[in-house]
Amino acid sequence: MDANYFNLSDDTPVYVISVAAQLSGLHPQTLRQYDRMGLVSPGRTAGRGRLYSTRDIVLLREVQRLSQEEGINLAGIKRILQLESENLRLHDEVMRLRAEMATIRALIRYELPP
Repeated sequence: MDANYFNLSDDTPVYVISVAAQLSGLHPQTLRQYDRMGLVSPGRTAGRGRLYSTRDIVLLREVQRLSQEEGINLAGIKRILQLESENLRLHDEVMRLRAEMATIRALIRYELPP
């Protein structure tokens, strides 16, 4: 049985903070600090407990790498993550607009006589 059986994606919050801490190699208090700073924002249970997704775990590891290996402070890491997120959003928008333009061009070619 695989994760798809349960319709789980990389964004599905499934890990409690103790498991997320173990998977990321960080202390639970560090995860709480990152959440307070807005670096990694996990899902919440009905009781407001944190639930982390696989994508959150990967992000936690990247935050740790940037901090430890690159020597970037947490404010700098937050800005990098914001810029990466904006870059992805803009990339998706460009792809959507390109598809829309291709459709418009096809319609123009179809409707206009040569």
